[in-house]
Amino acid sequence: MKILAILYKGGDAATSEPRLLGTVENQLGMRKWLESQGHEYIVSDSKEGADSDFQKHIVDAEILITTPFHPGYLTGDLITKAKKLKLCVTAGVGSDHIDLNASVKHGIQVLEVSGSNVVSVAEHVVMSILLLVRNFVPAHEMIERGDWMVSDIARNAFDLEGKVVGTIGAGRIGYRVLQRLMPFDCKELLYYDYAPLPEAAAKAVNARRVEDLKDFVSQCDVVTVNCPLHEGTIGLVNTELLKHFKKGAWLVNTARGAICDKDAVAASLASGHLNGYAGDVWNVQPAPKDHVLRTAKNVLGGGNGMVPHYSGTTLDAQARYANGTKNIIENYLSGKAQEPQNIIVGVGKYETKAYGQR
Repeated sequence: MKILAILYKGGDAATSEPRLLGTVENQLGMRKWLESQGHEYIVSDSKEGADSDFQKHIVDAEILITTPFHPGYLTGDLITKAKKLKLCVTAGVGSDHIDLNASVKHGIQVLEVSGSNVVSVAEHVVMSILLLVRNFVPAHEMIERGDWMVSDIARNAFDLEGKVVGTIGAGRIGYRVLQRLMPFDCKELLYYDYAPLPEAAAKAVNARRVEDLKDFVSQCDVVTVNCPLHEGTIGLVNTELLKHFKKGAWLVNTARGAICDKDAVAASLASGHLNGYAGDVWNVQPAPKDHVLRTAKNVLGGGNGMVPHYSGTTLDAQARYANGTKNIIENYLSGKAQEPQNIIVGVGKYETKAYGQR
């Protein structure tokens, strides 16, 4: 069968570092294994437009492998052309780049490597919170320029201790963020989620649930977004919601770019209402060079902690999601049952509450 993988190009870094498994060059470490069984394995980063490798090969591929870091956007229109497609595998976590409703309709299974990125992203969230609260980026840029004016940095630097931090989404990543924040002695840890945490889990991190989103953000000094992207979360953080944030609050988004309205965030920074925005996710990736969040700043010229989408693709995470991708495909080829936590769409139906209509 034909197996198509859309991955990101690693260049010299991938050539010199074979542990960059999620790249075009290193191909998730699966080429020899797949070809030894007689399968055709197409790996490319070409994904945009009718002449792309993605659109050329999707028409007769049986398995599609994509990655959240360089997603091949499988639309409903492309699904209708993909007559042989049976399985979509996300090498990582987050399958919003696939039209899931169309996958249900056409009997295409969608799986991801659940848990492969949770530690990596949770660590990145905590790092991002700290770099915003401590005003780290402008301080480092000052040193690179050769300047030294402590007061320019200290006037917008704070301690995390004593602050209220809340997560939108308290699933595998959001909960781990709460765990990692406990030693910082925050004033309070909050969470907003459609479902409450089990009592023991909430008690373990001493987290309080707030059921109304506007009420939730109004109480937080720091808000971190850790929920999936679906119909109910597109544009969730918008101009209206940002009005309810505390003046001077910080916002971190490592979930999906489309959850936060980029123009609303930039405007809130420029007005001084939002003090900082950090994250690694962009609405369409790679982000255009003129994307507003590349250069958006607060009123003091700082508050930007944006980076390329890499929080969930550390070398440790790549080993986990490459191995998990291989296991999913191996199960498919051999007819074995898939691990339930990896299944987003089964045959003709959703298998998770994280996506689709609840």
